[in-house]
Amino acid sequence: MTTNELSPLQKARLNFKPVLPKTLAEGIKKVEVIEGAKTECVKDQEEIKRLFPNTYGKCTVTFKSGSEKEYSAKNVGVILSGGQAPGGHNVVAGLYDALKQANKESKLYGFLGGPSGIIDGEYIEFTDEIIDAYRNTGGFDIIGSGRTKLETEEQFQKALANCKKLNITGIVIIGGDDSNTNAAMLAEWFVQNNAGIQVIGCPKTIDGDLKNDQIEISFGFDTATKTYAELVGNIQRDVNSAKKYWHFVKVMGRSATHVALEVALQTQPNITLISEEVEEKKLSLKQIVDYMANIIAQRANDGKNFGVALIPEGLIEFIPEMKRMIANLNDVMSTLEQDASYNKLTVPADRFDFIESRLEPDNAKVFESLPVLIKAQLLMDRDPHGNVQVSKIETEKLLIEMIKVKLDQMKAEGEFMGKFSDQCHFFGYEGRCAFPSNFDANYCYALGFNAYALMQAGMTGYLSSVRNLTAPSTEWVAGGVPLTMMMNMEKRHGHMKPVIQKALVKLDGPVFKKLEANREDWAMNDRYMFPGSIQYWGPSEVCDITTQTLKLEREAAAALV
Repeated sequence: MTTNELSPLQKARLNFKPVLPKTLAEGIKKVEVIEGAKTECVKDQEEIKRLFPNTYGKCTVTFKSGSEKEYSAKNVGVILSGGQAPGGHNVVAGLYDALKQANKESKLYGFLGGPSGIIDGEYIEFTDEIIDAYRNTGGFDIIGSGRTKLETEEQFQKALANCKKLNITGIVIIGGDDSNTNAAMLAEWFVQNNAGIQVIGCPKTIDGDLKNDQIEISFGFDTATKTYAELVGNIQRDVNSAKKYWHFVKVMGRSATHVALEVALQTQPNITLISEEVEEKKLSLKQIVDYMANIIAQRANDGKNFGVALIPEGLIEFIPEMKRMIANLNDVMSTLEQDASYNKLTVPADRFDFIESRLEPDNAKVFESLPVLIKAQLLMDRDPHGNVQVSKIETEKLLIEMIKVKLDQMKAEGEFMGKFSDQCHFFGYEGRCAFPSNFDANYCYALGFNAYALMQAGMTGYLSSVRNLTAPSTEWVAGGVPLTMMMNMEKRHGHMKPVIQKALVKLDGPVFKKLEANREDWAMNDRYMFPGSIQYWGPSEVCDITTQTLKLEREAAAALV
């Protein structure tokens, strides 16, 4: 990459200097450990303890600045895993800078293409020139990413052999809940086999579902939600101008609705569906359609044939009858891979009938009632865990078609006097590789730097933790938490396996309560907010503002003290 190939923004962002927490900024050689309380996992304690006898129950740690020490050279490998999230390059940069600061003879290797790189022995050695070209940029293209699961003896043996070739004694895995489950598995195996290799994870996911009291937010969430909010704000400007379309906007977030909730708080659309609320209230697909159709009809009867609806990507799995049907479908599909009678079917209708005959009766009825388009999407290739690829299910189109039917009924009964014209959007990839916001640029750099501090302190099976995030970055609290602390047992590919538990939206929490308190007002009155582009330069109250989610959660926590 040459300077001539860079955009003006990229040239400017390369010169942005992330600000570390004071403890880390005083020097990696001065970092000392403060041990906290012993931990246990969130659920299924006995089973997780049995599966992770060497890494379970360790204490949380924070860092303080102490006397300077000398450290020998250390070779470390880094893996980018799972979907992209803004700031990943800064995690690598922070790790690299800490490693070189501790001992300039240390080396950082990047395994290519995600976890498969450590298995196949494909890597690059990072240099100042490589790292400097990617600072404060979006994407994972510095080494690429992948979704290979690390779980078999053969994989672990190959990973060990490739680490030994490079004299690697530490691995940092940058990823979400599944990727950090990989990290926990690898850390346990290395300890069990006296490999002498530490494993540290870093919390990444724009979905925002990898968090707890020690992990206040996963990186990428800040940038992605601001990017989506800009796009939704643009649509709301158009809606307010044209006044003739209902825009149905699906946003990323399969297993939790943090993204849609944050975007709603930033933009204030007319309708926001929250998957966790749908599940909690056991709302049927019909009830959801009725709720949306009634708002559309009421606005139309007031002369407003327009609006904006936010729909979480994973909604369909939270609707009780759909969730049961999909779970049943996942089990059925897992047995059909080797079924010759199914595989020889080429006509979609025949495949649908075949599936329906193997589903439980109630689930078969639900499947049969769906439009052909949705049926076909439900039968697409599974994700790496054997589940339906929810992002490929066009939930927004399903809702639109059902709403049209409902509105026709309401028109016939004199309850709907207006018009309904629709537009669809899915905002996903638009936010995954955006230039990281100032917050994410600082946060990610600190996470990487902090990961090396954990390694330097002798930790393994830990997740890099940086807290107190609503304060200036100099006041952030650096430390780490055991990965096993976040784990439970879940069913994957028909078998119970240890995984990091996803953090869902808390319906009794301050973030959802803010939406709930304003929902009726926003539905009928156009309180649209227009966030505009992510700001990098300018007044601090514009360019360095945190997400509503983080702000509300911290305020609620402070009120309890």
